[in-house]
Amino acid sequence: MNNDCCFTRENKWFRYRVGAIIIEDDCVLYVKNNIDNFYYSVGGGVKLGEKAEDAIIREVFEETGVHYEIDHLAVIHENFFDNSDGSLSGLNCHEIAFYYLMKSKGSKELNSDSYNSFGAKEEMCFLPLNELNKYTVYPDFYKDRLDDIRSGEILHIITDDRNK
Repeated sequence: MNNDCCFTRENKWFRYRVGAIIIEDDCVLYVKNNIDNFYYSVGGGVKLGEKAEDAIIREVFEETGVHYEIDHLAVIHENFFDNSDGSLSGLNCHEIAFYYLMKSKGSKELNSDSYNSFGAKEEMCFLPLNELNKYTVYPDFYKDRLDDIRSGEILHIITDDRNK
């Protein structure tokens, strides 16, 4: 993470991130690791001087081992949250993320050997779109906004889960 657009000041953490929305066979790709008790989107930090589009192509390949192409920028997400447990425990978090819908490959085949920035082994999981309510997933706006995400318009979503 040494070149990522990310910093910590006291108990405050900020990150500029890109995320991929990868849909295959009515399932969306999420990531799970052995530290956190939730699923999260494929993606990661944008490096200093890197274009967001280049960052998402790089991150998707690093995590999935598959070359996906961008369909379109789908969501700009301002995300505020406190993390009481997991890899960001005790931090007041502020994240700006660009989410890109990726073009379908028509297959769920991946070649993943990914670890997150904290060294935890990551597992790629295609979760059924119609069952997302059964899982703790971040971001969770996929559940309600998938038609909007696919429309080609850019959504601006603000999530504030601090002090819940």
